[in-house]
Amino acid sequence: MKNKTIAEMFGRMADVLEFRGENAFKVNAYRKAARTLGDLPENIETVRREDRLKRIPGIGDALAAKIEEYLDTGRMSKYEEVTSSVPEGLMDLLRIPSLGPRTLALVHKSLRVEDLEGLKKALENGSLSELPGMGEKKADNIRRGIGLIERHSGRIPLGEALPIAEAVMEALFSGAQVELGRRKKLGPMSCAGSLRRMQETVGDIDILVESENGGKIIEAFVSLPMVSKVLARGDTKGSVVVEGGLQIDLRVVPEESFGAALQYFTGSKAHNVRVREIARKRGSKINEYGIFKNGKRIGGRTEEELYRLIGMPWIPPELREDRGEIDAADAGTLPRLVESRDLRGDLHVHTDWSDGAADIGTMAKKAESLGYAYVAVCDHSRSASYAGGLSHERLIEQIGEIRKINKKLKACRILAGSEVDIRADGTLDFPDDLLKQLDVVVASVHSGFKKRVTERLIAAAKNPFVTVLGHPTGRLIGEREGYEVDAEAVMKACADTGTAMEINAYYLRLDLNDVLARRAKELGVRLSLGTDAHHPDQMDMMRYGLGVARRAWLEKKDLLNCVKVEKLLNKKSIK
Repeated sequence: MKNKTIAEMFGRMADVLEFRGENAFKVNAYRKAARTLGDLPENIETVRREDRLKRIPGIGDALAAKIEEYLDTGRMSKYEEVTSSVPEGLMDLLRIPSLGPRTLALVHKSLRVEDLEGLKKALENGSLSELPGMGEKKADNIRRGIGLIERHSGRIPLGEALPIAEAVMEALFSGAQVELGRRKKLGPMSCAGSLRRMQETVGDIDILVESENGGKIIEAFVSLPMVSKVLARGDTKGSVVVEGGLQIDLRVVPEESFGAALQYFTGSKAHNVRVREIARKRGSKINEYGIFKNGKRIGGRTEEELYRLIGMPWIPPELREDRGEIDAADAGTLPRLVESRDLRGDLHVHTDWSDGAADIGTMAKKAESLGYAYVAVCDHSRSASYAGGLSHERLIEQIGEIRKINKKLKACRILAGSEVDIRADGTLDFPDDLLKQLDVVVASVHSGFKKRVTERLIAAAKNPFVTVLGHPTGRLIGEREGYEVDAEAVMKACADTGTAMEINAYYLRLDLNDVLARRAKELGVRLSLGTDAHHPDQMDMMRYGLGVARRAWLEKKDLLNCVKVEKLLNKKSIK
């Protein structure tokens, strides 16, 4: 949690300094530190404790001192000094995509804009589009950016919320056991709400725990070290804000009601309404305390019991969105959702041959530790020069290196691949005679987001050597809308050619999303999970992609990752 907080502070400092027109070197130093800390897989407190702060790329004496000051005091004096020079409402506008610090400085100086309402007025009356270098196109981009921010207001990505929830539950388990005494066991504990349903963004976190000692557990909860503010505390419910501003609510429920409460607080609201309607039609009543018939409790200890008593099989949380799961459960046609144990490999990772942080062997060892049979190294192609993209010659060299390393490996095979750019004219960054030497080809759009994206993706799908279309809509959750693309047309092209479409598991992409991935399945398109990992620990993000796959009703047969390596290497069998 502190990693994210410090990264955000450095990022805000960079924005303020750039807004003020200060030294570009200083701005870039803070910007780089923000990115590095945001992606740092280790806890910054552990790194500091082991005296390794200055080993982090881009963290020198000055930045290390600021990090230590924050870890020691909860404050950073330089941050307070820098940010106090600009109104908070003004700097909040920098969250809007397409509105950078320099543009904001121009808008502020010329139009006296100081907050979101002022910016909206400048858009409405046309004065913003009339500024030098702006125009209606840029103004429209800012308008769309405002819409994007407002839609995600108050919500954080799944990949930030879930680790926080897990850290809280782990700390709570230890703290509550101390409060209760070792002889009294703590009952089951689970997150609920949109987090348990693996939605891509989360508003707040709900946690349920089974116990008869609510007061002591709530006391342990509100006393956790990561709590920054206590909102409420009682005998059965507590509410806190943790570092980073996320609200967490804890409810303590008795054993006889735990399943009913978990089902109720998991939601979704639409799903629960349908479940209660069916229960009522079948002579029962369901609420958070249990399932009742003729005023008598007949169940509620487990979710499975609750669904069974109204004549249904248990419905996985990821499906509970009232998108047909109730009817499927009633008809006995629920899909057997893909599970983590079904995955044989990760089909999209990067190494230090391009912009990754680790070498090929290290990424392979991580894949092996996850129980994978294979991992596809897909470093960037030459057009992605900003990411150290490989030239034709370097890719051939890398293929040779992978073949050599594979001779020494036993459990996990490295697949030679490439994340090859789809260029503006629809051609690929490497010629076919090079692509056919690869085991896996992920074709992606990385530039020219408004240039014939649909046609380019379809052209790539038709290439016989392309295995997967990478992050097909190009969105970044809460930061950037996707390309202007006809997803249906691209899916049909993939169905015709046997080309897979990626569910990119990086937590800010999750692209395809659950709705589009389910539609792809309906059209006969096979999906592919890839973490897009640039560090070994980022391969753990596979669970977020798996969450999307499960929300999309995907089964083992729908995912390329679930086939054996021999079949994967036989391109004719998967295309």
